[in-house]
Amino acid sequence: MVFVTGPLYSGKKTFVKEWMHWDEESLSRNAMWNVQDLAAGCENLEQLVEKLSQKQVVIATEVGGGIVPATAEERAAREAAGRLACLLAQKADTVIRVFYGIPTVLKGEEIL
Repeated sequence: MVFVTGPLYSGKKTFVKEWMHWDEESLSRNAMWNVQDLAAGCENLEQLVEKLSQKQVVIATEVGGGIVPATAEERAAREAAGRLACLLAQKADTVIRVFYGIPTVLKGEEIL
């Protein structure tokens, strides 16, 4: 599994489509994105990672930067998203961070 992460609107999906030579249908079939939203309220992040890792590519938006959320619920959701990203990065064969549309391999072989 390849884990792709980066800030909001950094070009993660566009990068994956171009890199994998996928159209929208192929992306929908072989990838999951916005997985950080699945972490909020998830009781078993490890089980979620096992399910997500069945996809060829998993895409998550980094949510740890910026203003600290005001409510405890929002802070817990952000923490769960960060923990999910850590678990996905550990499980992934390759981790790529896309920043300003530029991919950087953080883990795995140079495949770009």
